[in-house]
Amino acid sequence: MRVLTVCATLLAGTCGALAEAPRVVTDIAPVQGLVDQVMAGVGSADVLLPPGASPHSYAMRPSEARALSSADLVIWVGPALTPWLADPIETLAGDAQRLTLTGAEGVQLLTFRSGGSFEPHDHDTHTEHDAHEDHDGDHAHEDHAGHAEEDHDHGTPEHAGADEAHDDHDHAGDTDPHIWLDPQNAQAILTSVAGALAELDPANAALYRENARAGREEIAQTAARIAGQMASLQDIPFIVFHDAFQYFEARFGLSARAAVSLAHGEGASAGHVSHVRRVVRETGAVCVMAEPPVQQGLIDAVTGSGDQRVEAISPLAGENPADKIAYGAFLMQIAEAFRRCLAPA
Repeated sequence: MRVLTVCATLLAGTCGALAEAPRVVTDIAPVQGLVDQVMAGVGSADVLLPPGASPHSYAMRPSEARALSSADLVIWVGPALTPWLADPIETLAGDAQRLTLTGAEGVQLLTFRSGGSFEPHDHDTHTEHDAHEDHDGDHAHEDHAGHAEEDHDHGTPEHAGADEAHDDHDHAGDTDPHIWLDPQNAQAILTSVAGALAELDPANAALYRENARAGREEIAQTAARIAGQMASLQDIPFIVFHDAFQYFEARFGLSARAAVSLAHGEGASAGHVSHVRRVVRETGAVCVMAEPPVQQGLIDAVTGSGDQRVEAISPLAGENPADKIAYGAFLMQIAEAFRRCLAPA
């Protein structure tokens, strides 16, 4: 941790050296936004993945490797989202504490949906992770041994099987790592982050916990507003380009009916395109929720000559390097994109 000289008693004119601002590194911008909420008044977190980069495959720049090597705490979603990050965490940040969010207490997990078409969501499809918190300083690396979920161990950033979650095939049945798009998961993440920081920096433990409490309240208010906006849109069918928004859909009862691409960044077979085109026709899907950059040719192939709206938004927050958006504002942007896509013209 950085050591800052702070005046302890101004009247006495004495100063002491206090360890402050733990060096925290996160994987993606939405996680950075949540961590920054907890660290407000103390410091801020670094993020490894730059805007526009794919979380599924990325080669770190030297500056990012240096940030990781100097980290006191690494907070990441897990190898199901960023399989390339597992080895660097071990080799560059082996002495750092780590918090794997797919294994954090209270985080509810979904599996990727199977086949070419989807059934409407039931809220019971969430499964709450029953593991204890992942950030005990003395055993952060093996906290979740024996609590494996799907194809990876949440406590150890190993990536055995993680590559299969994002290969060229349908990844149905694997854990869907887009956990931050469920506001209830975001609330659980705030709690776990506060606990991890409190162990690392006890002097600021009360502030971290108060920031997390305030953040949970803010997210609850944001989620309530979004629920009101989505209530009249729940039965309107749509398709997604890639199955990245399932947690948001499930939380707010939205009705995605198919995904154009079954694997991130991959095309689709002629048979799958034909199947999705049939789903669009039979369900009356009104729009396509896509991610930038929009692959318009493939979207046209499944919508034909229809007049479906196309809305594009990244599940990873801002595309501009200067953007640093708070989680609540990010979630509202997602909601607004769905509203534009689904609302009657």
